[in-house]
Amino acid sequence: MYSFRDDYSEGAHPRILSALVETNLEQAVGYGEDRFCLQAAELIKKRLGREDVDIHFIPGGTQTNLIAISAFLRPHEAVIAPLTGHVEVHEAGAIEATGHKIITSPGSEGKLTPADVERAVETHTDEHMVKPRLAYISNATEVGSIYTEAELRALSQACREHKLLLFMDGARLGSALTSSKNDLTLGKIAALVDAFYIGGTKNGALIGEALVICTDSLKEDFRFHIKQKGAMLAKGRLLGIQFRELFRDNLFFELAQHANAMAAKIQDALFQLGCELLLFSSSNMLFPILPNRVLDQLAEKYSFTVSQPMDADHSMIRLVTSWATRESAVDELIQDLRSLL
Repeated sequence: MYSFRDDYSEGAHPRILSALVETNLEQAVGYGEDRFCLQAAELIKKRLGREDVDIHFIPGGTQTNLIAISAFLRPHEAVIAPLTGHVEVHEAGAIEATGHKIITSPGSEGKLTPADVERAVETHTDEHMVKPRLAYISNATEVGSIYTEAELRALSQACREHKLLLFMDGARLGSALTSSKNDLTLGKIAALVDAFYIGGTKNGALIGEALVICTDSLKEDFRFHIKQKGAMLAKGRLLGIQFRELFRDNLFFELAQHANAMAAKIQDALFQLGCELLLFSSSNMLFPILPNRVLDQLAEKYSFTVSQPMDADHSMIRLVTSWATRESAVDELIQDLRSLL
């Protein structure tokens, strides 16, 4: 059984494991103030081309989202998110549990648009309603699409016009930045959003996300929020070592490129076979619509997620490739698809 279910089924890239072993007996201070975290932060700042950002290493994506959003908002303020947004669909109400309502909008291919922002602001008019204050987006999105620079710039402008914060969930930011359709850089993102994070968990690390806070007013006392929400690791070095390894050269981007290349190979084969997909994906996630009879047979050899039934005979599934996906497994999947279709 080979898994195309997600991009975190494997452990960590061997180089990261080697770095953890090599530094294992070195003593370091705790709670993210060790030299490894400081070195990793400096490497990321160099990639951004900025020194005026704060970087915090947090174990997971849901923790990063809820800590950042709850820290940035006052009690009566709310989040605008697309219907497919991770904070809306897959975080067990974590944001609502911190006391903040999520205002959902249809979006376009999983992306929030300036029109969505306008609609949310226009329909929340006074103190009898929550006040929209933060727009949440994911890049890559939960359906495999990515934001172009023009799209992010337009959304950023709309947020600034309405005094909204713009926060980017970057769980799969590596995939987005190495997409064939991408024209953004880490530096451009930092200039257009108030905060974002760089996902390590889904791109070769054991665990860990790097939160980048770009707007000065959001920086004060943030470590208190990390501690209070239970995300400040005594052995914070675990996160710093991994991100130092990912960013001391191009490893972070090389791993994401591999995941994208494997997904592109599967997508090309699906198109050749005349399969319908939810959308053209340039990231590491695909959503093909296939006959149920084919899915039943594929499920004997492969693990994947059935997203939703489309009709009595067809269902949409999610296929995800990772930094460690074997090309031989991709070739075998393609051959099986050809045989079954």
